[in-house]
Amino acid sequence: MTTQARVLPTGPVGLGTDLARLFSVPPPKAAGSAGKASPTPKGSVTVPELYCPDAVRDDAALGAEVDRRLAVWGREEIGLPDEHVDKLGKCGYGRLIMLTHPDCDDPDRLLAAAKCAVAEWSVDDLYLDGDSAEPEPERLGPRLALAYAAMAPARVPPPPYREPVKERIREDLCLRMIHSAWKNLARYASHTQVFRLRHELAVMFVAYNQEAEWHITERVPPTWEFLLHRWENAFCPCMVLTDVVGGYEVPVFEYADPRVRRVFTTAGVASVLVNDLYSLEKEKEINGFDYSLPGVLVAQDGCTLQEAVDRTAELHDELVRFVESESALLSANHTPMLARFLTGVWNWMGGGKEWHATSRRYHKQESDNSDAA
Repeated sequence: MTTQARVLPTGPVGLGTDLARLFSVPPPKAAGSAGKASPTPKGSVTVPELYCPDAVRDDAALGAEVDRRLAVWGREEIGLPDEHVDKLGKCGYGRLIMLTHPDCDDPDRLLAAAKCAVAEWSVDDLYLDGDSAEPEPERLGPRLALAYAAMAPARVPPPPYREPVKERIREDLCLRMIHSAWKNLARYASHTQVFRLRHELAVMFVAYNQEAEWHITERVPPTWEFLLHRWENAFCPCMVLTDVVGGYEVPVFEYADPRVRRVFTTAGVASVLVNDLYSLEKEKEINGFDYSLPGVLVAQDGCTLQEAVDRTAELHDELVRFVESESALLSANHTPMLARFLTGVWNWMGGGKEWHATSRRYHKQESDNSDAA
């Protein structure tokens, strides 16, 4: 069963205002007020109030149920050790998917998206960012080639060369997660929708290889290069499942429209800048230097970290305003399916902001004995 999420009217009324109202951001609440995550201190650094929609739905019980099923999957099907299952629960990826897909209340359909998100995050965490003992960025290219093969069965070579690929998938934690998640996704997604996700991840894998070079050479890229990277390494793979989780399919010709793609990718970048802001402390603890927009701005421009955080927030707000205005225009001139898809992307941004502001992946609690996965 699914329920259509609704964005409440704000702003002007009258002829011609309905679509603009659909994507309008409510006036900001006072910091710490109900329904709005308050700015979060990072030592001497504070994340400013962001221009971004709020989460449409926060169903704690539904999020907990998706997290419970995600833990069962990790333990029984993937073979995660107990400590990894515990870290998975602390992150609350099930809650993330509940927050970002408010037009669905089917825990199994939400679980399908949660499995994909966890598999995607594991590639970054375990192969590149140092959450494993030996991330080995110099080996990233071959690992990503196998990761793509794990989600693209049409690319598996013929016998007798097929079995070694299958064996590697069985042996590698990330590959097992990817293979399982994509197999389950096919229960809910069309072939076209699965192909879209593979494409978005192929783009992200290109960006991972770009970042691997920075790790190997210890090079901090210029800001323009990092922003190019951010347009490839964003939340587009998670967001592309918006219609899959919602139980419909945006037409191919509309999804591929350059104006739609620009809005969609910009939304993904705005959301990953929220990640840049809230992951500063965690990434610094693991890697010493954070390949985030604030980190790059400090290194390249010599500004303070707070100034870099403020500039990142300003860019985020500019991108959100672009998504807001362009979504309204596109929805007025395309099919109802695209309007629903863009509304879903807008809701994803609000849910993602809420999760980043509260997840134990980025915010330690006194009861935590170890870092979140």
